[in-house]
Amino acid sequence: MKNDWVLILGSSTGHGASIARSLAKEGYGVIGFHFDRGPLKKEAEAFCKELSALNNNRTIFWNENAASQETIDKRITEIKKLVGENRIKLLMHSIAFGSTTNFFEPAPVRQNQMDMTLHVMANCIIYWTQALLKNDLIGSGTRILGLTSEGSYKAMSGYGPVGVAKAALEAVVRQVGWELGHLGITANTIQAGITPTRALTKISENWEEWVDKTKERNPMKRVTTPEDVAGVVSLLLDEKANFVNCSTIYCDGGEHRSL
Repeated sequence: MKNDWVLILGSSTGHGASIARSLAKEGYGVIGFHFDRGPLKKEAEAFCKELSALNNNRTIFWNENAASQETIDKRITEIKKLVGENRIKLLMHSIAFGSTTNFFEPAPVRQNQMDMTLHVMANCIIYWTQALLKNDLIGSGTRILGLTSEGSYKAMSGYGPVGVAKAALEAVVRQVGWELGHLGITANTIQAGITPTRALTKISENWEEWVDKTKERNPMKRVTTPEDVAGVVSLLLDEKANFVNCSTIYCDGGEHRSL
């Protein structure tokens, strides 16, 4: 049983959930943040219990806005108590919440939509890292990871603010790795391919068409799964990956190389 803990921002569904399940099976303690209401809240609670059964009750979920400075300030002391003398092995940013709209039509994107999307999907990882570092919760061997997409460098309908946020996330994570590398802390982004998750259904009504086209153009003739991404995260936690830093790792079967 590993003594290390992982902190996952966006832990209840999609990539975050798959990563949480994979690492709980490996024995990591899991601290997860999600922001669900109604039936989705109950699903998240059930998922938390599932993980607890896998890692000897070393799972805690908080149904709160992980991008809020108030939440960071509120929970950092509790995280320190949970971790004890150990450190956070992984800070995983998997929050998929932003404005899915265009810049001009059918309605111009508003400044508050842009600001919110950038903060939630990119900038908040800075403030989490600052808090963890200040409280001596991260150090040599810690991984900081974010999830990016082709939208960081390609334009597509309904992806304007999110595309900007993904590009910003890559820049943020790259800078974090550059500044903290001397401490043995590495930071990278993982670019997943089109993945049929709940987040994808929020981007476009034509998401099923996206999936079909992806299967055609992907060299491996299938879409990416959350389990694929969880596998890459697990690999990056190994000490053999200690020198991988300030990079984007592609987990898409070669999708980004195809038209």
